[in-house]
Amino acid sequence: MPPTKKAKKGKKKSKDGKLKIARSRGAPPPLPPVLRALDTEWWYTFLNKQTELKHVVPSDEGEAFRHFFRTSRKTFDYICSIVREDLISRPPSGLINIEGRLLSVEKQVAIAMRRLASGDSQVSVGIAFGVGQSTVSQVTWRFIESMEDRARHHLAWPNQERLEQIKAALEDAYGLPNCCGGVDGTHVTMTLPAVESSEDWCDHAKNYSMFLQGVVDDQMRFIDIVTGWPGSMTFSRLMNYSGFFKLCESGERLNGSVKVSAEGAEIREYIAGDSCYPLLSWLMTPYEGKNLSAPLQNFNARQKAARLLGTNALARLKGSWRILHKVMWRPDKNKLPSIILVCCLLHNILIDCHDELLPSVQLPEHHDTGYTRENCGQVDPNGKVMRENITAHLQHREASKFLSN
Repeated sequence: MPPTKKAKKGKKKSKDGKLKIARSRGAPPPLPPVLRALDTEWWYTFLNKQTELKHVVPSDEGEAFRHFFRTSRKTFDYICSIVREDLISRPPSGLINIEGRLLSVEKQVAIAMRRLASGDSQVSVGIAFGVGQSTVSQVTWRFIESMEDRARHHLAWPNQERLEQIKAALEDAYGLPNCCGGVDGTHVTMTLPAVESSEDWCDHAKNYSMFLQGVVDDQMRFIDIVTGWPGSMTFSRLMNYSGFFKLCESGERLNGSVKVSAEGAEIREYIAGDSCYPLLSWLMTPYEGKNLSAPLQNFNARQKAARLLGTNALARLKGSWRILHKVMWRPDKNKLPSIILVCCLLHNILIDCHDELLPSVQLPEHHDTGYTRENCGQVDPNGKVMRENITAHLQHREASKFLSN
């Protein structure tokens, strides 16, 4: 079953194939300064409301801001700058709050980010900001559409120069030559109306869910994702259906410089994944079985450290943007991939802006609690040779270290 696709209004493709926003009218009239100025009043009103509701609020204001919105104030302002042109409210059709005032861009972004960060209901988020449920819904979706269009540059496959930096960092950290990152997948669970329920969306844990697969770099930044597919699929099947798989198989990705080991064997670019994935020439999985030899155990330990980058990135993603960790109530399956994408974009923006997450945001458990993984068992001959070449390289490296001491 192919992934759900969303029909977007007001967009069309240009000759170069890129999406452009259709403008039915000329440029809007300039706003008065009072509407263009950065709004901070919403934050203190929101903070007072949290105190009234007897919610736990960190005493430090900067920490409190990161607690509720995951970002520093500086990064929040940067996100506002990305979506400002799309979110500016103009009378008479602009969104208003219960006091009859137009919602500032800052307040709209705060509403949307609080909805994504907390995973709370639209009613609860609306109460916290003094707006209605329908306003929360409208604001959140406007924010998601704008981020999807304007922030895509924060999630892209790195150029070769950046890939060389990633490979150098991973070799320095784990000793793995030519490794470009780790891959993992997770389920975004949901409830569905009876009319939409089907076995396609019911996974082996008896939940309705949508799959998300992410490839990450040395800093746990997403550099490729695929989503929109039913959670009933296996990890290996999702990989096989992804555009990433097709690009790698055709030689258009992970096709950079080849490293030659001390034994003269070639080691190409690759990523590291769990045994739920197939062993391919560009996807290294661990050795299976008991009583493995020391060289094989050494490979497994280093490969595990690299692949855990993907696991930890997904745990951070779901911890930061709890809407992906909680069970979503009857989401529009056509819109859900966009919500997942924007959460991944926000995850990357935090890394790009050097924001530190509060410890309280981290998930206390695995990002896919309740799910078991089956070994794929698929072994490509070229992948088998590649894994042996890397194992031999690591063994030679260990021997050289021993002799030099």
